[in-house]
Amino acid sequence: MPREKTNFLIIGGGPAGTQAATTAAANGAAVTLVERNIIGGAAHLWDCIPSKTMAASALRHTSVRNAAKLGLVTDPGQVDTDVLASRIHDTTRDINRNWVEMLRSQGVTILQGTGRFEGPNTVVVTAPDDQETRVHFEKAMISTGSAPRVPEWAPVDGERVLTTRHMYDLDAVPEHLVVIGSGVTGVEFVHIFESLGSKVSLVVSRQQILPHRDAEVAAVLEEDFIERGVSLIIGARAQQIDVTDDRGAVVCNDGRVIRGSHALLAVGSVPLTDGLGLDEAGVKAESGYVEVDEYQRTSAPHIYAGGDVTGQMPLSSVASMQGRKIARHVLGLPVEPLDYSKVSEAIFTEPEIASVGLAEVQAAAEGRKVRTTKVPFASNARSVLQHFTRGFVKVISDPATGVVLGGTIVGHRASELIGVIALAVQARVTASTLVETLMVHPSMTEAISDAAE
Repeated sequence: MPREKTNFLIIGGGPAGTQAATTAAANGAAVTLVERNIIGGAAHLWDCIPSKTMAASALRHTSVRNAAKLGLVTDPGQVDTDVLASRIHDTTRDINRNWVEMLRSQGVTILQGTGRFEGPNTVVVTAPDDQETRVHFEKAMISTGSAPRVPEWAPVDGERVLTTRHMYDLDAVPEHLVVIGSGVTGVEFVHIFESLGSKVSLVVSRQQILPHRDAEVAAVLEEDFIERGVSLIIGARAQQIDVTDDRGAVVCNDGRVIRGSHALLAVGSVPLTDGLGLDEAGVKAESGYVEVDEYQRTSAPHIYAGGDVTGQMPLSSVASMQGRKIARHVLGLPVEPLDYSKVSEAIFTEPEIASVGLAEVQAAAEGRKVRTTKVPFASNARSVLQHFTRGFVKVISDPATGVVLGGTIVGHRASELIGVIALAVQARVTASTLVETLMVHPSMTEAISDAAE
């Protein structure tokens, strides 16, 4: 069996792993990166990049459908799933190639295969051809990611009953897609496939979609879905899926049955730690998630973990930042723990939903006094002329100091606009500073200074 030595061994080449590798290599470390699929990980292969590629196409298709509202007469056209799939796979391939080239140019050793701890300082990497390489390391990082959760009652076959990882190679747009799960992933796929022409039903186990968001935020998206013709099955928990040759029936716990051509499971994820040899490495895990401290160290202090496998905020941006901070800590460089209270996040529906910092429900739960101001996009000139008036900007500040503590944007391109509020939160900018900042006119960013005012 071939043997190698490295300063820093990384298992998993997703956002956390690649960022850790580039940061460590740039600072002179000998780095070995183990990846069993493609560099970029699930975020680039199945999750973030492919779904947002589809969302971009869906938005364009919706824009064409609504062109008459802007005085344009056009044919909405048909969806070519082959072209759409090729675009997704081409994007994935290009990202993978660019990452591989960059890592190798920095001297990172890439081992294609599956890593398994054999002891506290040794990993055995099994290549696709079953050849094994034993790697001895000084420090290591686990960033193996997660996979869609599949309940026991769901007969996933990749044809009629699907997980999110099956959605990029469909032969045609589903006639009637039944989405099970109304969290972030579920509502994004509702938006995508309704926009592409599917009839969509959404099974909502709680009393609102996006159960962990403010009711006001969920209400805007629910209104949009209903206007589009999406059927919302509120307060129903799926417990069975029956499949025939060309149809499926989702059976709920209250007896309701939703029939469609396809069913999509969007009910969370599970960490990919089975077979990793955590016990041999002395690494503790709970329900498969690796336990870490504020510096991302596991119970074995020389082994770190980042990304979805930790059960922390499952965002590519968070994983990337964790990776960079882990690399700096491994090398003994100055580093501050990641402040999760200042993380920006977005939901890529239309309207988009984005938030950062303190939320109203959180402030209420903690008994904190805050000042909340809100401006609807219906009062913003740029939104009106673009016909994107649904939604609002909400700014939350400290009533004593005026410092911006958080914000929420529901509207067109909210994922881009939230950056202004995110910077304000990070830099402890006051609301009055936002008011005095001259924004472009007409622009949607004006709504932020208006809300601050």
